[in-house]
Amino acid sequence: MVKKDTSFQVIDNIIMIIMCLLVLFPIGLLIMSSMSAESDVIKYGYSLMPRQFDFTAYKYIFGEGSIFHSYFITVSVTVIGTVLSVIMTTMIAYTLTVPGLPGKKIISFYVLFTMLFSGGLVPSYMMWSNIFHIKNTYGALIFPSLLCSAFHIMITRSYFQNNIPGEILESARIDGMTEFGIFFKIVLPLSTPIIATIGFMRALMYWNDWTNSLYYITDKNLVSIQALLNNMLTNAQYLAQSMDASMVATDSANVPSLTLRMAVAVVGMLPMIALYPFFQKYYMKGLTVGAVKG
Repeated sequence: MVKKDTSFQVIDNIIMIIMCLLVLFPIGLLIMSSMSAESDVIKYGYSLMPRQFDFTAYKYIFGEGSIFHSYFITVSVTVIGTVLSVIMTTMIAYTLTVPGLPGKKIISFYVLFTMLFSGGLVPSYMMWSNIFHIKNTYGALIFPSLLCSAFHIMITRSYFQNNIPGEILESARIDGMTEFGIFFKIVLPLSTPIIATIGFMRALMYWNDWTNSLYYITDKNLVSIQALLNNMLTNAQYLAQSMDASMVATDSANVPSLTLRMAVAVVGMLPMIALYPFFQKYYMKGLTVGAVKG
């Protein structure tokens, strides 16, 4: 039995190492390609070992003076939006677990309905722009389609139902504790895995979002990092495809397009990759347990 267990562990470790290498390979290829010379990428293709290192793509990105301001905008929006989103998600999810709540089925149906149907882009744009007047405000980067998710509410509700003993909550109610007190003093401290899971997922969505900036932001001081990188990439591709030399400045014509794509992806993803190891254990536990049907 010991030999069989040892053999299984060896095979299991080999398989896991291979899987890790398969995951790391495209990331390494992406980073190395972003540091390659544009001419080498065009002639020889992408490689894990650049023939010559060239940081022109990064110079182009960080040469834009507003990129650090856009980073600040995105970080602040991600932090504020994630905190608000987690609060709303957990409060709605907890409400749906309270026994005897009037209209509980109607609220559940409303939440589920939003997972299946949407009003569409045009009605949403008209509502947020003409009724709530959020254009060119921080709210435009936080509220539309990002603040709350029905899917996350369902996962969180299942976690509350399956991992928080009802006897504890009932005992707290008998002792006279309010629902707000139960939620903040009992439910949240016992829900660290699902809170970390939902928080990381919402933070990832806020960090990667560029559509809200595209739809609602015209003020350059409020452009998010993803929208700014997307604009840089679009401009570089236009300059690379332009055939009229008189309309393109010499420096702009030399802007790399292929390596710039790689550099944009690297600049956009590295902060989230750096944060993921701190959330991994909660992320896996929260998803596994919270996905159980309640």
